Amino acid sequence: MRKRGSLLLEEIIFFVLNAVFFIVMLVFILNNTATRAVYEQAYAKEIALLIDEAKPSMVIYIDMKKAIELAKNKNKEEIVKINEKLKKITVSLGNTKGKSFRYFNDVNITKEFNHNYLKLTIEK
Repeated sequence: MRKRGSLLLEEIIFFVLNAVFFIVMLVFILNNTATRAVYEQAYAKEIALLIDEAKPSMVIYIDMKKAIELAKNKNKEEIVKINEKLKKITVSLGNTKGKSFRYFNDVNITKEFNHNYLKLTIEK
């Protein structure tokens, strides 16, 4: 038969180990989510600003290596979405809807990925 003190000690150790495990998991999830959100916003804003400054017949290459690393389970083509009707760029690196920014330049945009680069072709 166990003594009362050893049972209490086992319960305390069990509680502490569970608390440490959940804290580590929470920190990992929050850190990963926050990092993706920052990169989504930065890429969406960068692409929108580049499109606003672009002239017809320009070709723009954007290094998307970090975005591709963060969006491990996503197809490259799903990372950046361009809605020409609403003039909106949406970048999604996870399972969320992503971050969107609008551009003002009235152009047609063709996008394609070449390895780690996003190629945008701007046409009038």
